Amino acid sequence: MLSPERLALPDYEYLAQRHVLTYVEDAVCQLLENKEDISQYGIARFFTEYFNSVCQGTHILFREFSFIQATPHNRASFLRAFWRCFRTVGKNGDLLTMREYHCLLQLLCPDFPLELTQKAARIVLMDDAMDCLMSFSDFLFAFQIQFYYSEFLESVAAIYQDLLSGKNPNTVIVPTSSSGQHRHRPSTGEAGTPEGVEASLFYQCLENLCDRHKYSCPPPALVKEVLSNVQRLTFYGFLVALSKHHGINQALGALPDKGDLMHDPAMDEELERLLAQIPGLVTSVTASPEASYLPPRTPPRVGSPWRPLHHARKVDGESDGSTEETDESET
Repeated sequence: MLSPERLALPDYEYLAQRHVLTYVEDAVCQLLENKEDISQYGIARFFTEYFNSVCQGTHILFREFSFIQATPHNRASFLRAFWRCFRTVGKNGDLLTMREYHCLLQLLCPDFPLELTQKAARIVLMDDAMDCLMSFSDFLFAFQIQFYYSEFLESVAAIYQDLLSGKNPNTVIVPTSSSGQHRHRPSTGEAGTPEGVEASLFYQCLENLCDRHKYSCPPPALVKEVLSNVQRLTFYGFLVALSKHHGINQALGALPDKGDLMHDPAMDEELERLLAQIPGLVTSVTASPEASYLPPRTPPRVGSPWRPLHHARKVDGESDGSTEETDESET
């Protein structure tokens, strides 16, 4: 039975909306890169396992950043994987620095850019120094907003600056760089403008922006709800409100509610099953409980070609194993 959404859209629009071509191209590239291994068990099985992994969200593990950010589904899958792998950090009540969180991100994506982690940390820390400690939940929900809506936030930052400088708010804003504008506006209390901008005028500007960012912005109704609660706000005040909004988190659908963030019975059961099959790993964790759960500041993992997908479950298990080591080493 086809969904109403599927019936309402022409084939080419539906395929484009779901980014099917992106996954087909990636599957073909992997097929060509690993054709000797894949030939041992068949092309049909390879494509079956590839698209199963896409549906399950495991296809983004240890992939390059360009692929992880390529589609909304990839971004949501990466957020979910980060939460599931490292939620024990929050479960144990540990506070980490921005660079330590960045090391954890690089365990899943070796070339994950530091700048994106810094932007997420700035939402939490505001005017505090960047080496201050953050809770897992605070960082995770700020990271979700910054990572999933990164292009949208670049444009929001440009609009905010134009409003501060008195420019026409109806001017179409197109960021000239994906890395500069957000980073260069960290302060919520720039000289002479501690009160930010008028919320209603800000929303008028964002309304058209949301129309242009159909697949990478929060639902406009929820943005309006955030801005209707205040008369004036700062740029980072807006980002904090987005990161803490229950409805926006639900609409994105990657993470559970904050109250359920540390609970994942299915993952706990899977971890126990996997660890029972790897006695060497259990022994090493038990023998060295004081071992640090964090990777070195210079991550040892180097990007390598993606392995054939018939190894995907094994790789996933290794990632889960490192999560359990986090838990053991903390106690």
